Amino acid sequence: MLTNKDLKSKALDKDLDKIGFVSDAAEAMGRRLSGPGLAIIFLVLCAAVAATQVVSSGLSDALLLIAAGVIAGYMALNIGANDVANNVSPAVGARVVSLTGALIIAAVCESAGALLAGRDVVTTISGNILSPSDVPDNFSFMLAMITAMAASALWINFATIVGAPVSTTHSIIGGVVGAGIAVSGFSAINWTTISTIAATWVISPVLGGVVAAMVMAFINARLIYTENKLEAARFWLPVLLGLLATTFTAYVLVKTSDLFWGMPHWAALLLSLMTGIFIWRIYGNVVSAQTVVLENSSRSLRQLFAIPLMVSAALLSFAHGANDVANAIGPLAAIVLSQSNDFTDLSFWFIGTLNPEVPIWVSAVGAFGISAGLLLFGRRLVTVVGKQITKLSPVRAFCITLATAATVLTASGFGLPVSSTHIAVGAVFGVGFYREWHRNRFVAEGGQLKPRKMLRNREERRRRLLVRRANFVTIIAAWVVTVPASALFAALIYNLLSYILT
Repeated sequence: MLTNKDLKSKALDKDLDKIGFVSDAAEAMGRRLSGPGLAIIFLVLCAAVAATQVVSSGLSDALLLIAAGVIAGYMALNIGANDVANNVSPAVGARVVSLTGALIIAAVCESAGALLAGRDVVTTISGNILSPSDVPDNFSFMLAMITAMAASALWINFATIVGAPVSTTHSIIGGVVGAGIAVSGFSAINWTTISTIAATWVISPVLGGVVAAMVMAFINARLIYTENKLEAARFWLPVLLGLLATTFTAYVLVKTSDLFWGMPHWAALLLSLMTGIFIWRIYGNVVSAQTVVLENSSRSLRQLFAIPLMVSAALLSFAHGANDVANAIGPLAAIVLSQSNDFTDLSFWFIGTLNPEVPIWVSAVGAFGISAGLLLFGRRLVTVVGKQITKLSPVRAFCITLATAATVLTASGFGLPVSSTHIAVGAVFGVGFYREWHRNRFVAEGGQLKPRKMLRNREERRRRLLVRRANFVTIIAAWVVTVPASALFAALIYNLLSYILT
């Protein structure tokens, strides 16, 4: 029989359990709110920095610059949360690096790329779609640019919440189109450029998928399904990493030559080849040392691909920071330059007649905003791309990252308007679909490939699917509606602001 003391003890235990539950709930809520809280602090800092850079005595110009700084910071946060996930997702999905470690690597490399090679934002895609000459005045043009940034950032934020990786370039393009139509009508938009960009919706993911599948087929033939895997790895891994180093070095030298030393392109190409040869020789020694203690098996290949995977992911993050920071700071840079005492006409800036230097604080808003967005909100998209589309191993992840890096860097070097997001996600799908085809055509027996009998059982064929179709449909749908959705948001926001200001 329970005594009065026992009853009081049980009541006390229940009260302590309730207090513990409330404490745990408060702690969990605090963790969930820490990200938005830190993001708000970053946006306040952007506003404060922009306020110190005001050179115009007009209140409207000052408010416009502060608003542009905040919206550019918000845009950069969303780029980091959505777009950057594609760079490190394969490494996380292959369990080569932890999610936190991948986010830190990507944040550092993204910031370096944005600050060192991302300040050349003169030839932004915005100027090719909507020219200042088609807008009544500079104020209307700047308001249209701010509206485009806000609309594209809202769309990217929504896509991140639903777990769909979308192109930030296409998002800002949709915002510019919607704002341009709202301010000057359909005739103000360069529809030829829009048609070219629409073609990249198909070209980018297909190109990434085809290149990734080709790399996967090459590695299968030369490394995985060979009798002496370690000997093949000693030869081919340094070659692949040397080629990647050559491409990346050429890209960086071309992007930064005008900013630092004015190196001619032939000298950049020669230095790139020398860098590739150096990496090939150095990494050849590394692989040789690694293979001494490894067995001749597929498991050993997974270990050998860890370092190349990490290197290619870091290089891709650097390239992304250099390329896509313009999506966040391009309109902000235009507003800053238009308000300077020595530079008051936006038309010359956008047509490329003048090439003024973008202030370092503008680049810093984009660089640190992308890194902050990646660290605070990038986990969701990293998980979707790295783990929920198809199962990845270090070898498959390296194929995806190598194909993405090589395709993005080569296309950027030739000035082709491709989407890094579409290429990266297309590469994931390309490897997954190639594995499906290969698994249904061949079977490995004794380390050799033999033809497999075609299956007539529909259920058995369904069990062999290696790409989740639900994710495929969701991502494709998000890609298709990105430009129209951003354009609609921009038109609505511009009309609302125009009504309030007038």
